[in-house]
Amino acid sequence: MTQDFQNASSCWKVIMSDVSRNSGLLQVIEKFARENTAPAPIVFGTSGWRGEIGSDFTFHNIRIVTAAIIEMLKSNDRSVMQAMGVSDFDEIKKRGFIVGHDNRFLGPDFSMEVIGLIEREGIKAWYAGEAPTPLLSAGIEMLNAACSINLTPSHNPANYAGLKFNPSDGGPAGPDITKHIEEIANRKMTDSLVLQPVKPTSVQTVDILALYRKFLSERKTLDLDSIEDFIRSEDCTICIDNVHGSTRGVIESILSSSAQLRFLRTEDNFLFGGIAPEPSEKNMQGVEQILRQSNARFKLGIIMDPDGDRIRHADGSMQIPMNYFGALALHFLHVYKNIPGIVAKSVGTSNLVNAIAERLGIPVRETPVGFKNFRPYMLRSSEERAIVAFEESDGISAYNHTLEKDAVFGFLLAVEMMAVTRKNLSEYLKDIMDEYGYYYPDRSGIAVDPAVAGKPLLQKLSTIKDRYKKGTAITIGSHARTVKNVITVDGTKIVFDDGSWLMIRPSGTEPKVRFYIEARTMEDKKVIFDLAEKITRDAIG
Repeated sequence: MTQDFQNASSCWKVIMSDVSRNSGLLQVIEKFARENTAPAPIVFGTSGWRGEIGSDFTFHNIRIVTAAIIEMLKSNDRSVMQAMGVSDFDEIKKRGFIVGHDNRFLGPDFSMEVIGLIEREGIKAWYAGEAPTPLLSAGIEMLNAACSINLTPSHNPANYAGLKFNPSDGGPAGPDITKHIEEIANRKMTDSLVLQPVKPTSVQTVDILALYRKFLSERKTLDLDSIEDFIRSEDCTICIDNVHGSTRGVIESILSSSAQLRFLRTEDNFLFGGIAPEPSEKNMQGVEQILRQSNARFKLGIIMDPDGDRIRHADGSMQIPMNYFGALALHFLHVYKNIPGIVAKSVGTSNLVNAIAERLGIPVRETPVGFKNFRPYMLRSSEERAIVAFEESDGISAYNHTLEKDAVFGFLLAVEMMAVTRKNLSEYLKDIMDEYGYYYPDRSGIAVDPAVAGKPLLQKLSTIKDRYKKGTAITIGSHARTVKNVITVDGTKIVFDDGSWLMIRPSGTEPKVRFYIEARTMEDKKVIFDLAEKITRDAIG
């Protein structure tokens, strides 16, 4: 394909080694993406299919995956239609797809490939352009569309692209849908099928921002007037880091322009300045610098990932990860806004929210990792409706909002918290911890022999629950503790009588074992990590 590089991966290594100098090599990546027809295994993880642009995420393979989605829908399989929330393929054709993309390289081009194949089958298609995933989810409900495809790998580095598929309820597709897409796509790959591109005959655009603003107004979980009034009238500094992602322009379209709002990294940059564009502690440096320089009474800084489904907060005094922000959200929505229901959290999330929920009489539902597991508690028809649903990996949604995690919602909710409580987030958090207890979550892990990874590792780790049953006495550092509970919805989580805990689970992508822990003091974090490692090594021999 090119005399300089044998494959896209070797080209990406050069590009990522110095993005400012080597960005011109993206034209080589485009050539690989358009000409490479090598098959690739299609796997939908916790949030869609992802692959390296030009290597396994190519125009050929996006056509294969789109054709697999269409074939699945045309089959009128009863279980698939039920999971999609439609009666049959004819209904899907009428209600249609929404197609969008984040701001990555070739996003619009990949979208046109999808739309062309969809239109050829007589399916209605709306093109949302550059759009965050949660806005597409809201758009599904506002347009009564059958589903959406967003071409994004979320927070992955610049060499990745991805595809997220959401059915008619707006939430992430579960395995009852994605396993069918995988099976059909991988069969087509095995058959060495080569599909020709289909140009869209007409492209019907949709104003996804206008739909989202209307969605927020109708759902009324947030008080937009209170939020706008706070920003307009109070002594505040609010900084939003878009990391060159598809959230740029979204907050400006919802709130009136204000000198109090500062926006970072809104320019086009397919390579994200060479960083992994995730809402990490390290990537918050620009936000924190602006907050430190401000003398305002109220401060808020956030960073959002490229497709707007993950967020991290700060207020100049500390960063507030989702483990803490989700607990604040539960307290605020229940105590200040009188929203009833349960709290849904992934099993690796801080137990601060458990302590709050127990005191307030709110049931807690702990799920496996993956936002799609919150679906039973997020539907408006659910018997148990979540006041808030969140996971430690920076995702949140809440009562009457989308089934998709939403960083824009997380930002607006934080501003409303400040407006109502008259506190910065760290002040609110201190008050909460003074009342409900201090919790210190963290995570780590160890590598294992690749030969052990997979089913053998799962089998070995499954013995932990039998050795550490409820009531088992154990020494943690200098403290005698008792196992209060054992939760096995995703790995093994051992909860101790003081509220500290550890969770051990195999990585789904690497030969590693992940440790999630929570101590009641900063000093105890190391001893709980040491215990988690000892328990793991004893189990795997």
